[in-house]
Amino acid sequence: MENVKRIQNTAPPTHSSPSRREGKGEGESLGSGVRALDSVRLAVKIDSFKYPDGTQALSDIVVNISHGEFIGILGSNGSGKTTLLKIMDGLMKDFEGSAYLDGADIKKLSPKEIYSKVGLVFQNPDDQLFAPTVFEDVAFGPINMGFREDEVITRINNALKDVDMQGYAKKSIHHLSFGQKKRICIAGLLAMGHEILLLDEPTAGLDPMGEYKMMNLLTKLNKEKRVTVVMATHSVDLVPLFLDRLYILSKGHIVRSGIPEEVFTVPEEMANVKLRLPQIAELIYRLKHEDNLPFEKIPLTIGEARREILKTLRS
Repeated sequence: MENVKRIQNTAPPTHSSPSRREGKGEGESLGSGVRALDSVRLAVKIDSFKYPDGTQALSDIVVNISHGEFIGILGSNGSGKTTLLKIMDGLMKDFEGSAYLDGADIKKLSPKEIYSKVGLVFQNPDDQLFAPTVFEDVAFGPINMGFREDEVITRINNALKDVDMQGYAKKSIHHLSFGQKKRICIAGLLAMGHEILLLDEPTAGLDPMGEYKMMNLLTKLNKEKRVTVVMATHSVDLVPLFLDRLYILSKGHIVRSGIPEEVFTVPEEMANVKLRLPQIAELIYRLKHEDNLPFEKIPLTIGEARREILKTLRS
């Protein structure tokens, strides 16, 4: 309890995540050009967004995120993924177009109204974490939302449990691994009750096992807690295993969208946007089109590839 009272008088440094805020939003009807479905949580239509120096960052963007979806924004470095996430999170409002959160115009919502539902996890957790201990960092959001001390404690414990970090409350932030820090960033948003998580390269800087642990964690939050997840990434091999739908971003434009089977089709098309097919898909594609092996479809995962290979050998 003493820790909770101390945090009430603590403010984060200016570089900390502005997504650690609070409040409620009012709903209103969607504007033209945005798909109006009851299940749509985020609906973004960006006609144009330029950086202060005049550089065109995004244009002709239409993205609709429905309740409970696990969405990927796939693109090479510099394609505009982070900028798009910041617009979804309400950090950037000076764009031409519209953005709606549960039917309410994000441009008209206050930070408190936006961040009661949506939270952004930065690529580098050190840009987001600021408190000395795990407890204090996760507690910051709920305390500033005005919850009672007992509710704050409950939220901290539940959030740490949700990210498999129970028992780390008293741990110093500086003693955590990079992957553990990313989990604590997610816990800080969950403790505030966020129903939509935006993540910028959540697997960046992690070893292969750490990547799968992070993706399994996000999948668990999505499937069991019904948290809507939107992640920016360029890790094409992870995408088919976990994500429901994809948007391919290149030079500030969406060039393809759909389920992974629709998006990952031809290597040359992916190369044009500085990406590639998942490795197993690349292999089967070459065997089919260059070595004339009679594969019926291009699998995206090892399990699918195994079944296709066995079917081909037996035919």
